[in-house]
Amino acid sequence: MTTAPHTAEDLRVLAEQAGRDLEEASALDVLRWAADTFGPRFCVTSSMEDAVVAHLASRALPGVDVVFLDTGYHFPETIGTRDAVAAVMDVNVITISPRQSVAEQDAQYGPKLHDRDPDLCCALRKVAPLEEGLRGYDAWATGLRRDESPTRANTPVVAWDAKRQKVKIAPIARWTQDDVEAYVAEHGVLTNPLLMDGYASVGCAPCTRRVLEGEDARAGRWAGLGKTECGIHL
Repeated sequence: MTTAPHTAEDLRVLAEQAGRDLEEASALDVLRWAADTFGPRFCVTSSMEDAVVAHLASRALPGVDVVFLDTGYHFPETIGTRDAVAAVMDVNVITISPRQSVAEQDAQYGPKLHDRDPDLCCALRKVAPLEEGLRGYDAWATGLRRDESPTRANTPVVAWDAKRQKVKIAPIARWTQDDVEAYVAEHGVLTNPLLMDGYASVGCAPCTRRVLEGEDARAGRWAGLGKTECGIHL
């Protein structure tokens, strides 16, 4: 196992080359490349909607860091999924939190900021803490898939994250929902119980609803607000 180059320029070149070379590679091979290239400077981020990418990564790099962002607004089922993943999988779950508690944020900005200014709420409770949490890594993996929504249709398997100066990996970008379900069934992967209760995508409780028949998987997030992403992947 080697370590990644440390300069941003080297990482950018590496990401762009890998994006071309690994477009057709299997998810596990993509993650094996990440493990071999970055070693402990590679992590997985997980919303604990399911543990598919974490499970895949643990096969490539046992004990891999899995970064979970506790916004303070999660469903109890999401916290339970995180705890179960930490207990039964060969991963190291690292929970990061925003600088302010929900009560502290309410005191500064007023209650229910998520209803009045969801972009600011996401910036404070998701984007900023994740950027701090990723500081010690050269590369990070996400569970983004192209079939989730129109805004994710062109998600690259490996890309240069210029905003964070890191290599961003989406090993299951080319998977479909059927592929996810098949992997879960084959390997007994943990999933959030809410996925069996009408939720196709699980985010913060105040901003997530069940999806209706015919809607895309992301339709239940910030419904009616004209918002489709929290800002992490923009």
